[in-house]
Amino acid sequence: MKVQTLRLAILGGALGMGCALFAQTQFAPDTSVSAVRGESWIKHLHRPFDQTSMGKTWDLGPPPDEPGATPTSWHMELKNGYMAQSLILDGSDLYRLNCRGCHGESGQGSPPEINAVVGPVQASSVAATIERMKETGGGMSKSEAVEMAKESKAALLQRLHMGGVHMPPPTLNEMEIRSLVLYLEQLSGVPGSQKSRIAVKESSYRAGEHIVKSVCHVCHSAVGPNPTPDEIYDGAIPPLSVLPSRVSLPEFVRKVTAGAPIIMGNPPEAYRGRMPVFSYLTEDEAAAAYFYLVLYPPQP
Repeated sequence: MKVQTLRLAILGGALGMGCALFAQTQFAPDTSVSAVRGESWIKHLHRPFDQTSMGKTWDLGPPPDEPGATPTSWHMELKNGYMAQSLILDGSDLYRLNCRGCHGESGQGSPPEINAVVGPVQASSVAATIERMKETGGGMSKSEAVEMAKESKAALLQRLHMGGVHMPPPTLNEMEIRSLVLYLEQLSGVPGSQKSRIAVKESSYRAGEHIVKSVCHVCHSAVGPNPTPDEIYDGAIPPLSVLPSRVSLPEFVRKVTAGAPIIMGNPPEAYRGRMPVFSYLTEDEAAAAYFYLVLYPPQP
């Protein structure tokens, strides 16, 4: 416990960030952070990486430098105090950290594997349901629209609490779900949704937990052996437990936010690899994921 406290103090003194408060918002207390556990989601689905939508992405970042060329320079720039201070996240932030990796910026997903969120969210709105029926020429009373929207809202909330057949269970608390739903309504064009917003106050480690559990854990299992360059070349995905020992903080942040070559194969060579680039995450957020893995070691 003393070791962890010392490491927290060191990290808190080295990194940080200042956040502007949102006007007219509600705040939830910090959520207790827990370690990521178990096999990756694609292993759970018995699906190889190259047969997933994430494995087929074109956002793979720059290719490796040509042999003999001057290596591409990259410098990490973290905000002062980021890891030590609390963050203010609204629904759009929670969507980025938890949902965008699979459902995309606009919420359209990647059918048929990953469904769009727009339709289910619109169906949970009475106004949107009535408007849709008018556009299609269908007749529906307000009471019928209310009942249909109520059922759709219950199904949406169940998905945000429990996940689905192809969707991993989110790790969102009640206040985070309320905040996220309001943003999903805005993203889906639900009438009147632009007026509402809820922000949550959380630690940087909670932000890291969101990213690791909702993005990284889709492909990386929590624990396992550290693969060799040959195993990486053959498709092995390193477990989350070994990432802090495999790469430094700057290497991790670059890999996540901008893309970087990795060494694999025999003889070892530089390849771009297969991991998508998550350019919508900030360097601070990627660093939060790294420190979350360090301070809350993944469990079986």
